[in-house]
Amino acid sequence: MQLYGVRGSIASPLRNQDYRKKIIDILDLYRQSGAGVSADEFWQDLPYHLKFVTGSDTTCVSVTDDDGEIFILDMGTGLRNLGDELVSDYLSNKLKRTVSFFITHTHWDHIQGLPFFKPIYFPDFLLNFYSPYSDLESRLQKQQEPEFFPVPLDGTGSAKDFKLFFPGDVLEFGSGMKVECYPLKHPGGSFAYKFTNRAGKIFIFATDAEFTGADMDLIHESHPFFADADLLILDTQYTLDESFSKFDWGHTAYTMSVNCATSWRVKNLVLTHHEPSYSDEKIYEIYNDAKLHKEQLGEKKLKIHLAREGLRFHL
Repeated sequence: MQLYGVRGSIASPLRNQDYRKKIIDILDLYRQSGAGVSADEFWQDLPYHLKFVTGSDTTCVSVTDDDGEIFILDMGTGLRNLGDELVSDYLSNKLKRTVSFFITHTHWDHIQGLPFFKPIYFPDFLLNFYSPYSDLESRLQKQQEPEFFPVPLDGTGSAKDFKLFFPGDVLEFGSGMKVECYPLKHPGGSFAYKFTNRAGKIFIFATDAEFTGADMDLIHESHPFFADADLLILDTQYTLDESFSKFDWGHTAYTMSVNCATSWRVKNLVLTHHEPSYSDEKIYEIYNDAKLHKEQLGEKKLKIHLAREGLRFHL
């Protein structure tokens, strides 16, 4: 798996004032480090929020199986960079390619990258769109109507196939990969996707989901789908305090994400769908608070990771 977009709601590029603060903080730390420290050694010791940027792009994750088949979860602005990579690979070998999309829902931040996905313009690409939405094609056509984009969806060169896929269904691909979906609590609806490879390793993607302290029954009901996942990427948009003021907005606080992962016996939890107004420093604080909350629960097996653009996982 590779993360191409991890922001929620709207893309949030690094502002000049934020960049300036990072540089000043790094220079201050370098001055304090003393002489004799190489640039690489200094970088390795930087705190996470200065060593990396979380990234500005909205949700997009790629999954590649052992046979090289590509599955893409959501089409936020992160899809553009993924598309550039796929086209670069295509131009070097000219081999036809099939790409399978799994769509959680069609709020803007999860579909707005599609018009900028270069493979959509190449006839040698077949794009399969899987979702429980019977009108997905018309939804995607709307964002490419002339009032909003110069090229209509049906004017792009790739072949496209829209396939309905419902909770309870199990899709099985030639590589042995199995995919299932599950409904989530979110305004307008959203769906989690579960991938199980031929070795039995489980990856679940569940963004735009709201779990609160009042949802314990829902958490228990969700257990069979989420149980024992090797890797769970879960919506963690808010601090605990902010989640109270944004009740019913369809997103989860870090405390409840950790509670869910613990209840479901997840091995690795990845915090994603970061609030666009949060700085890298703020997001890193949430990450540390999540790890502290895990310790307070007495949970020892769960590993917590912070989603950032470019991060990869292998199962």
